[in-house]
Amino acid sequence: MGSDNLNARDRKSTVFSGFIRSLRHVRLRAEFAVLYVLAPLAMALFLPPMWMFPALFATMVVALLLLQLTPGFRWRELLTGLQALRSVHIWGLVLGFSAATAALSWAILEFRHPDALFVLLRERPALMAMIVLLYPWFSALPQEIIFRILFFRRYGTILPPGRMALVLNAALFALAHLMYWSWVVAALTFAGGLVFAWAFEVRRSFALAFLLHTLAGWILFAFGMGLYFHAGNVERPF
Repeated sequence: MGSDNLNARDRKSTVFSGFIRSLRHVRLRAEFAVLYVLAPLAMALFLPPMWMFPALFATMVVALLLLQLTPGFRWRELLTGLQALRSVHIWGLVLGFSAATAALSWAILEFRHPDALFVLLRERPALMAMIVLLYPWFSALPQEIIFRILFFRRYGTILPPGRMALVLNAALFALAHLMYWSWVVAALTFAGGLVFAWAFEVRRSFALAFLLHTLAGWILFAFGMGLYFHAGNVERPF
């Protein structure tokens, strides 16, 4: 009799635990949909272009709060993968990525906007220097916190398995840049998102993802690709 009562309590406990896990997954899916789908769509469709950076920082604040609420998360995880930067192989990859970004930037601008090539270096070097100083901390870092560490750390249990999670991450990273209404931006951010997601999730290095994102931004602006990422140039197709 006592054994039957014990088994009944175990079954009730198992059912209750499963119910709690289901509720948590529903909540995580709702958060995920709002943060990575509905918010970017709302920004692209309704937000004035000049409010894009304030919106990015507001989103980062939300991301930091959600990370703080994520079970098992420790802020030192932002320093994960620093040792990876000591590898000669990794620096070869970094150089290859930088060269590919530079070549692609040159090809796009040479074909579509040749007058924009190196425009900041030629005409506004002080602005380029400011971008070099500020871009890592006020653009690359917030985006990497939102789209890499929060994405994989908090929502890992609801993501598709294996490489599909990387593809989903890159697709949503591109969606977050829909506010620029440019197929060039969409293609670049999808490709970059794949690389940054690989650096974080496969190489287990937030530091590498942050470095690659920073270098990509520097190179794009140095070559003149900033015309695609400037809020003042945004033209909604409606």
